[in-house]
Amino acid sequence: MSEETGQDPQRASGGFDINDIDDVEYLGRWYEDVSKVHTRDAGTIGILGGRSADTGPYRITRAKKAARLNEILRIASHYDVLHGLTPQTLRSLLEELGPTFVKAGQILSMRSEILPQSFCDELTKLRTNVEPMDRDLVLSTLRAEYDTPIEEIFDAIDDVPLGSASVAQVHKARLVTGETVAIKVQRPHVQEIMAQDISIMRSLAKHSAAVMGDEQVLDLQSVVDELWQSFREETDFLVEARSLEEFRRNNADCRYVDCPKPYPRLCTEHVVVMDYVEGIPIDNTRALTAAGYDLSEIGQKLVDNYTSQMLDDGFFHADPHPGNLVIHDGKIVYLDLGIMGRLSSHDRKALTDMVSAVAMHDAVGLKNGLLRFSVSEPELVDHPGLLADLDAILDEYGEADLSDLDIGAFLNALISMARKNGIELPGTVTMLARSLVTLEGVVDEFLPGTSMIEIVRAHIKAHTDPVELSKKQLKQLARESVSATHGLLDAASQASTAMNMLTRGQLRMNLGLDGYQDPIGDMSRAADRLTMGIIIAGLFIGSSVVYYARIKPVVFGIPVIGFFGYMLALVLGLWVVRQVVRERRHRK
Repeated sequence: MSEETGQDPQRASGGFDINDIDDVEYLGRWYEDVSKVHTRDAGTIGILGGRSADTGPYRITRAKKAARLNEILRIASHYDVLHGLTPQTLRSLLEELGPTFVKAGQILSMRSEILPQSFCDELTKLRTNVEPMDRDLVLSTLRAEYDTPIEEIFDAIDDVPLGSASVAQVHKARLVTGETVAIKVQRPHVQEIMAQDISIMRSLAKHSAAVMGDEQVLDLQSVVDELWQSFREETDFLVEARSLEEFRRNNADCRYVDCPKPYPRLCTEHVVVMDYVEGIPIDNTRALTAAGYDLSEIGQKLVDNYTSQMLDDGFFHADPHPGNLVIHDGKIVYLDLGIMGRLSSHDRKALTDMVSAVAMHDAVGLKNGLLRFSVSEPELVDHPGLLADLDAILDEYGEADLSDLDIGAFLNALISMARKNGIELPGTVTMLARSLVTLEGVVDEFLPGTSMIEIVRAHIKAHTDPVELSKKQLKQLARESVSATHGLLDAASQASTAMNMLTRGQLRMNLGLDGYQDPIGDMSRAADRLTMGIIIAGLFIGSSVVYYARIKPVVFGIPVIGFFGYMLALVLGLWVVRQVVRERRHRK
């Protein structure tokens, strides 16, 4: 189903009666040991950079952190990370380090602007299934979550999990009221373990620059921040329960999209109970065709609905990979809503404008939408350079078909270009980019030769009612008119105040000129030099008059008064030249 729900092919199915199970103490280990791959190929990298958020609430002690750091350093030493890593050894290293680092690798696999493409391709192979928790540990975890005895809640729970991953595992079960459900159970203490690892990542990032050369240190700040946000959402199962309810409300009118129904009274921070949905995996095209489904229709509806999630609802599934999508009873069912993305109305409008601009090959429109997405001040942006970069991106990607368009490369090129031009994009953009890359991989087999951008643009056009659009534009015009009127009245009031201050002699002016830090001081120095020049010229002319008058006594054939006049003019002239030269050097 996802990282949390992938099927384990090594276990045979079976079941047990809940009343036959006694409480047991904590047992089982949570990390999966993997074989260490040492194959060397072209290209190596060094690790880690970035920062993470505060992890104080998760009871991280110095002793635990030191022990875990020692384990990480031992594993890293085994892979000789200071001398670089190949794609294969990086993947093996992350797998051996545990679930937090596996999750970081999964995020990095979608970030080709940070890692070379060969590394991204290798990290997509990271294993997500781990050794399942023992059934007794699952039951003891459930008992700890409920005040009511679990025998009064569940009639039976399958012995074999539907899937097992680093954070949780899922079991099929039956409630005492008869409903068939899926129970997602979080592994004990996984929050503390992952928070501790992220804290260590922050520490490693802080000191990495002192150990490795700048060219070998990866700037993973955004990755660690995204990892922290993902961790907080994934380990609070009440967030997922609320997401299931919200997603169902948003898609209540859509006849071909659904998700499992949660049971809120049975959901806790570490347990989610939801309807069990058994369908055909969306990537099993043979089974879908045999069941009479039209693959092209599935692909079209999937993209159209996902567009609606992004642009209409602003609440989208952030991990739409094949394991999280099944076809059941004629509906596309989204599973595992542990990570969801949100877009504000402002961001949705900016994204809509950007999609339309890409479809219409409009660099100016794409630039405007990108700047509206920016969370940084765009005043210092080089607009001609930005437009040139956008033209280059549109020339390469703007008209490609889905079979040829590398959406990941396009989005990463856009993000990298924005970063190069000093445009800071919100973290949601990275999440959305990764989601679209995943979705492109899903629908590629359903819609060969079809432009995904055109499907999105068609959705925008079809869902823009001219009457509603006119109403929105009239409302916006009314708001802008009111704002402009207030602005004019305020300007008139300010002008009246300024005139009163001017007539009373109370008006002062602050002068600012581009390129001059102290314009008044510069003008003062220029006036001083002009005055000095006049004095020098006067001394020179006066001394010349005295010379021709032959006034005695004389020195070197020059009247003494004229001689000292010439000398003073020379000294003052050299001083002025020296000051000018020094100031020019200082400005440079």
